[in-house]
Formats: sequence, structure tokens, C-alpha cells
Amino acid sequence: MCLGIPGEILSVEDEFMGLRSGKVSFGGAVRQVNLSYTPEAGPGDYVIVHVGFAISQVDEDEAHKMFDYLRELGDLEEEIGPEEEGLP
Repeated sequence: MCLGIPGEILSVEDEFMGLRSGKVSFGGAVRQVNLSYTPEAGPGDYVIVHVGFAISQVDEDEAHKMFDYLRELGDLEEEIGPEEEGLP
């Protein structure tokens, strides 16, 4: 199942041909994500990521709640890999 997973933007890279991207941490697992749909989001902000695209911005408290729900459902490891130290 594909879910929208909350992640924290670590860095934003220069736009290339109108596409904005950056590194996003999913509790320790860092992935390159397309940020074109969330132009207002920057480092330290949380976004919901679906199939490599940040589709919306979410506040930190909501992101942590979503991580907790996903852990309870057992879907977090399936989506981003095993839990690592530092997972919010």
C-alpha cells in the first residue's frame, strides 16, 4: 500500500528546469524528494510525501502523530524501511 508519509525537509536544492527538490528525513531515512508542489516549504518544515513528491505541508505536531499512527499500524517500516535511532 502506498501512503503519504510525513518527513522533515533537511535541505532545498536549486531549481532545475522549474523543478524544486530537496533532502527529506523520514525519522533518519533520508530521501531525495520533489518539492515542486510545496513551494513555500523550506528546511525544518514538515511535508507529506507520496511516491517521491511532497504533496502538502503539515505542522510538526501533526507529523509526529502520523508517525505514531503508522507505527501502530505497522506500515511505517514497510514504507520507509526499519526504524532507526532518532525516529520522531
